Amino acid sequence: MYTGFYKLKGLPFQLGPDPRFFYGSSVHQKAMAYVTYGLHQGEGFIVITGDIGAGKTTLVGHLLATLDPAKYIAATLVTTQLEADDTLRMVASAFGVPCEGADKAVLLRRIEAFLAGTMHGGRRSLLVVDEVQNLSVRALEELRMLSNFTANGVPLLQSFLLGQPQFRVTLASPGLEQLRQRVTASYHLGPLAAEETHSYIEHRLKMVDWNNDPTFTDQAFARIHAITGGVPRKINTLCSRLLLSGYLDERHEIDEAVVDQVADELGEEIAQVTTPGPTVFDFAPAAINGNGHGHAASHEGYGELGLRVSMLENQMRNHDRTIKRALEIAANYLSSARS
Repeated sequence: MYTGFYKLKGLPFQLGPDPRFFYGSSVHQKAMAYVTYGLHQGEGFIVITGDIGAGKTTLVGHLLATLDPAKYIAATLVTTQLEADDTLRMVASAFGVPCEGADKAVLLRRIEAFLAGTMHGGRRSLLVVDEVQNLSVRALEELRMLSNFTANGVPLLQSFLLGQPQFRVTLASPGLEQLRQRVTASYHLGPLAAEETHSYIEHRLKMVDWNNDPTFTDQAFARIHAITGGVPRKINTLCSRLLLSGYLDERHEIDEAVVDQVADELGEEIAQVTTPGPTVFDFAPAAINGNGHGHAASHEGYGELGLRVSMLENQMRNHDRTIKRALEIAANYLSSARS
């Protein structure tokens, strides 16, 4: 709804990874340098870790989008709790290799034949394994075994392993020493600095033809960084809600007070539907209140039913605002059409 109000050509703060919106912050540029170096090595594993929403998938997606499809073929595997044999089947499926009714030995031969045929055709095969922290040690060993496939001494497959920070603990396991020896590049993706958060927001807005409407005050940018900690996905969540709130209130300037209000609403909504503990959209309670003291939504006195009722009440308040604003817009439109 707010795209029309602010004359934007699209949604600037979508939560899903989109390589078109890649922003080359200092940490992302350094990560890209490591990834590019690893890619040029042409073998082994490239490991990128980072907190939830740090931009790992967008980073690698941006890299793959720049590669010549006549020279590379890439497959992506988003993992769940896969066992070793299931991992092989998922890899085969990602590359379009038939796996129905095949036992492990047949499946490995088919994958090797596909990779060899791809190389013979002049293209390199790349495998992107996202959420790799979900794989067991045995499943990771199966991926390592795939890296053994060669033709005339040239590796047939190179893999990108993208995961949350705990994957580094898994990678340090005694049973993964051989896999560690195959890692050609590794980088941990950290959050954005304050000035980069400012630039990141403007970058995404400009991608959808933003013409400084709404404007963001310097204090608003600083507040957004303080609340989100510079994590891109948290920034997207907060800024998307800021634009929606601005549209509902016909606001053309986002200041610190508006950021605090919207972050407070988000924090309460999240606290009501999650168990205590950090989540991907966890907004630090002390950062929400603009008076410097902070506050948190209390869980005390609420049972599960109470939390759900409170959540629904809050959602109804937001829906009422949206409906009221929509009715006002419709009334104004009808009045203009009649005159």
